[in-house]
Amino acid sequence: MKYAAVAAAVFAGDFFLKEQVEKRKDLKETEILKGRIILKKYHNRGAALNFMERRPGLVKKISAVFLLLLGVLWYLLFRKKENPAVLLGLSLAIGGGANNFCDRLTRGYVVDYFSFRTPWNWLNQIIFNVSDLCIFTGTLIAMAAQPLH
Repeated sequence: MKYAAVAAAVFAGDFFLKEQVEKRKDLKETEILKGRIILKKYHNRGAALNFMERRPGLVKKISAVFLLLLGVLWYLLFRKKENPAVLLGLSLAIGGGANNFCDRLTRGYVVDYFSFRTPWNWLNQIIFNVSDLCIFTGTLIAMAAQPLH
């Protein structure tokens, strides 16, 4: 049950943050953590990095399929209770993926709201949300926890 709680916490936490960002019509770029993080509102109608932004319907369908596949995999692994790290990673990815999918269904876009200030210009241009970070982190955890054969 704790893995479902992780997914629900990711979903609810980012849902709350996105609601706060959307309420602020006047949100200007704001630096926090000594300028290392920039808060700004962005509506992403495509997938990561605006990929397929002109095909939002297809992005919705692909997102639904990936989310369904992750959910089935999570369920099968949960029943076996074999690898807690994989289950944790999948829970993070499912919580974040479900939140972004919910945005696509209800708003027609995903709300992104922060970027990093780093030495790498390409990374500075990407705008994230907490769900994105959970998807990325969860995927890394699940992959790293797989035994090598």
